Amino acid sequence: MQKPLDGLDWRILAHLQRDGSATAAEIAEQVGLSQSPCWRRIQRLEEDGIIKRRVALLDRKAIGLNVLIFSHVKLEAHSGDLLDDFRASIRRIPEVQECFVLMGQVDFLLRIVTRDIEAYEQLFFEKLSKLPGVREINSMISVSTVKETTELPLPGMG
Repeated sequence: MQKPLDGLDWRILAHLQRDGSATAAEIAEQVGLSQSPCWRRIQRLEEDGIIKRRVALLDRKAIGLNVLIFSHVKLEAHSGDLLDDFRASIRRIPEVQECFVLMGQVDFLLRIVTRDIEAYEQLFFEKLSKLPGVREINSMISVSTVKETTELPLPGMG
């Protein structure tokens, strides 16, 4: 049974969203706790699955992934096996950063990163267009980014 989150938990989560590499001592100082209770809270938040993992966020352009593409994918049909095969295939394509199941006129939304347009074209013809059951793919290239964050809006923190 997951314990309800209190104000200290929310503040700890807010700090970890901004800097996942912060130590328990650094976070404890920021939220007004001593190190041990803060560390125990962080451990509980991890055990409860609220903190999924801590990662380093890379600047995609700094490592040569200059193009961001959003693709709408429509499938031929929605049978269980076809959907399972599509999902499994998408998970094996590293350029596909996110894949969302949608309700409406398209079935999936993909967020894709590539080195350049030519790399996307190659990915499109060699992998995406050959995915199981794909009827149509409409892709849009991002020209610029207005907002990009991984920080979720936390209750009482805004």
